[in-house]
Amino acid sequence: MKNAFNTASETTGASYIMKKEIYAHSANSNGEWQLLADHLANVAAQSSKFAEEFDSSDWAYNIGLLHDLGKASDDFQKYLKKSSNEDSDEDGVHVKKTNHSGAGAIFAVRKYNDVGKILAYCIAGHHAGLRDWDGGPSSIKHRLSEKGDKKYFDEQVEKYVKSSFIDLKNPLKPPALKKRPHDLHLWLRMLYSCLVDADFIDTENHINCGQKDRGNFDSISELSSKFFRYMKKYDNPQTDLNKIRIEILRACEQKATDKEGFFELTVPTGGGKTLSSVAFAFGNALEFGKKRIIYVIPYTSIIEQTSKILGDIFGEDNVIEHHSNIDPGKETEKSRLACENWDAPVIVTTNVQFFESLYANRSSDCRKLHNIINSVIILDEAQILPTELLYPVEDIMRQLVDNYKCSIVFSTATQPYFKNIKYVEKIIPPSMDLYNKLKRVTYNFPQKDSKSESWEDVAKRLKQYKQVLCVVNTRKDCFNLYKLMPKGSIHLSALMCAEHRSKKIALIKEKLKNNEEIIVISTQLIEAGVDIDFPVVFRAFTGLPSIVQTAGRCNREGNLEIGEVFVFNPPTALPVGLVRKSGDTTKEMMYDDNFNIGSSETSKKFFELLISKVNSVGDDELKEQLINDAEHGHFQFASYAKKFNIIDDKCNKTIIVSYDDKSKNLLKTLKYAGISKNLMRSLQRYTVNIPSRMFDEIRAKGLLEEIQDGIFAQDTTSFYKDDVGLAIYDENYGLDEWNI
Repeated sequence: MKNAFNTASETTGASYIMKKEIYAHSANSNGEWQLLADHLANVAAQSSKFAEEFDSSDWAYNIGLLHDLGKASDDFQKYLKKSSNEDSDEDGVHVKKTNHSGAGAIFAVRKYNDVGKILAYCIAGHHAGLRDWDGGPSSIKHRLSEKGDKKYFDEQVEKYVKSSFIDLKNPLKPPALKKRPHDLHLWLRMLYSCLVDADFIDTENHINCGQKDRGNFDSISELSSKFFRYMKKYDNPQTDLNKIRIEILRACEQKATDKEGFFELTVPTGGGKTLSSVAFAFGNALEFGKKRIIYVIPYTSIIEQTSKILGDIFGEDNVIEHHSNIDPGKETEKSRLACENWDAPVIVTTNVQFFESLYANRSSDCRKLHNIINSVIILDEAQILPTELLYPVEDIMRQLVDNYKCSIVFSTATQPYFKNIKYVEKIIPPSMDLYNKLKRVTYNFPQKDSKSESWEDVAKRLKQYKQVLCVVNTRKDCFNLYKLMPKGSIHLSALMCAEHRSKKIALIKEKLKNNEEIIVISTQLIEAGVDIDFPVVFRAFTGLPSIVQTAGRCNREGNLEIGEVFVFNPPTALPVGLVRKSGDTTKEMMYDDNFNIGSSETSKKFFELLISKVNSVGDDELKEQLINDAEHGHFQFASYAKKFNIIDDKCNKTIIVSYDDKSKNLLKTLKYAGISKNLMRSLQRYTVNIPSRMFDEIRAKGLLEEIQDGIFAQDTTSFYKDDVGLAIYDENYGLDEWNI
């Protein structure tokens, strides 16, 4: 059987000329209708331009030229006329909107045989998403069947094809990929992204008469000038710590011009990784002609901090935040539009948004993918990449570097170990000896085989200090220890909504700045990237990277000769799963005579041991659904997209909480005015996620109101409190058996 990537050779008509008025879109505000011929030509040209970045412009051109071919059908033309509020001969006749994506897919396979399958995936899914090859009536296989042919390719479409002389590009050159067929699924997604973005933009231009505030950002060169002007203020460091930070910065600037590819920036916490990694990114972008910088962060809880730093340097208009907790009130039309397709020069986003998009099948998620090409990608706190999904995460990063001209920087104090990524260049040479130069804390570990401490014992130890942070392993642990603390202590956990956490972190920073007494009890959400500085830190025993990250909140600015980090055995066991395996791995290592927690090699050894204990859930499914039969154009895009989840939301449910006056007003609007996109995005900052079974128990106790179908909010005012957030461990509610 001929595979789907043999070169196509059949030629078609000589020009693209419309003989009659067949429309793609009805009248805009200027009363102008858009001819189908114009829309197809525009989308083909724009798709082709996008795909030049990965040498696939002819493929993208053909996809664009065929994507809306089904709109030539008689039913669709009737639908447009009926929906335009103009007089028509069909008054009184109900006209159903027809599927318009099937015809182009069928035509592609008619012209190109198996090669046409690649075009067919993109065309058939340009609204509904990339589909599976087989698996029911929505599958590509079904659409391309004889039954699908009769359904989607009617007589009017046949006439349109014959009269329009659609000029397809031939021959189609097979993609130049490093590993075929392994890399074909992402290449096809990139083609799909080009089509979807071009289609949206041309439709948007027609509907809005070209008035949308899209694009018009500063160039990478202009932003680079702003950045390095800003960094001049650090040219004359006065403290030893700042002198070391400048050494790190200079090493990044020097290494940036060497090559493209994978890099690791391994710097102890407090060494100025954020600005140094951005300096590397601009240097690499200027040297190798890259078009944007994408800064990827593990948690939404710390993304605002990085966005503010970059926004202050480049101007807020040039830095786009894209994550689930963005406040719509902060958005301009320009930033909202840039979130749709990432056409801004600096993007700040999350692991979830970045990696799930690369394996997504929905058009809204895939639209931005072509703008990842030829970028510098900074993976901040790279140790938090999901170990269970390490194989597909590694593989997609390799493809971005191998095939799409990306450079990727792993930026962290605890560098992970990658099994399948080779040739990672170290930015910081060993001769800089950063771990000794930046040693700011002493670690105090429990003795081997020492017993666990009660929360009462831990509380007594914490009360000895004027300013102390204690990080524990679960939200229940956080609640139980917090209740033993003196009045004025601060609780911080994911039982508090994002808006609440942001305000608590701001309060912590203010108290530290004013040298006030402060005790903070927190879950691990504070341990990565939150810029706070305590003289003393306690950490419940856990995996080594979390211990090191928590230690990064201690003596961060080097104001003390040495800070104190105390690791203790808590009275509760580590949660089952990856966290417990991480703890067990640490125990294997920490009592060895050669154990040195401050060494980058220790970190890599830890991850290598941990990976050997973890079964990657992505390996077999990735190969089975996206790789094994790729040469014949058989992909299960929708099925794999459902399974690739950085955060498994299927096990959790969301509760909207009443935290402040704004949230109460938003909830009132939701209840009485109904759902809208902006309203739900605003409410995202007032949500708490809990396990599904716990949610069911809370609902059974009458503590929740179903405010709209499937959307739940707290029903009892006292169920959300200013000190602890969602009060699931309050003794009044009988939920204390849940340890989350």
